Amino acid sequence: MLQNGGRVFAVSQAKLEQLRQLIRSFGSCLVAYSGGVDSVFLARVAHDVLGNRSLAVIADSPSLPRREFDDAVEIAREFEIPLEVVQTREFSNPDYLSNPSNRCYFCKHELFTELEPLARLRNIAVIAYGENASDVGDFRPGAQAASEFAVRAPLKEVGLTKAEIRALSASLGLPTAEKPQMACLSSRIPYGETVTPEKLSMIERAEKVLRDMGFFDVRVRHHELKTGNLARIELGLDEMVRILAEQRFEFVAKAFHEIGYIHVTLDLQGYRRGSLNQTLPGFRSSGS
Repeated sequence: MLQNGGRVFAVSQAKLEQLRQLIRSFGSCLVAYSGGVDSVFLARVAHDVLGNRSLAVIADSPSLPRREFDDAVEIAREFEIPLEVVQTREFSNPDYLSNPSNRCYFCKHELFTELEPLARLRNIAVIAYGENASDVGDFRPGAQAASEFAVRAPLKEVGLTKAEIRALSASLGLPTAEKPQMACLSSRIPYGETVTPEKLSMIERAEKVLRDMGFFDVRVRHHELKTGNLARIELGLDEMVRILAEQRFEFVAKAFHEIGYIHVTLDLQGYRRGSLNQTLPGFRSSGS
């Protein structure tokens, strides 16, 4: 087992060296940064390789939880990664607000629309984002926007998987190595139901209740019913046992009612990536 683990580590290290060589070949790089596992790792490696010729840029919008934004800024500060903040305006786009199945395309298109002139202004040759090899084959409309702006995906290009990125992040001392899978708050709203800042605020507050209780894999899916808003809670399967054992139902229901949810349910299938994509033809998980 140890021998096999050593081989896996050697493969990951080889890919890391390929990644460094690839980023070095860029000459300069702007990383689309969110504070998630992939973008933090990419920004750290880019900074290690390119120094002040690298720049991380985070988009501030209602779809990014305040806790996530604050954590992302703090990580960049801790590891001395140059960071800039841009304000994106996807909430001014009716195509985004109508929440079609390719909503992520409009979000990423808006992001890259902001990053492209910034890269030119800073004389940066390449824009990169954190898509990785594990994302290949998933339903990812944002990848179309990336291709339209010639945005590179270095992690995917060298074949780094999510598991490898986590392991390498741990070896670099990054606090995101074991961070839960995250997606923007808009991904909690079923396709076809309008995205609004008010709904996202409710979702953010509801998920904060659960995370403050110590739950790790958390999604609060927001559903509109004729009788009022419904919160469908998804937790990791091992964590569902805990919420049942601790009998915290009354506390959670009360907190959610105060947020504005009339109905509060626990999904017995537990947390699974991209559960709202199940209504799509030829469904495959997207990580939302």
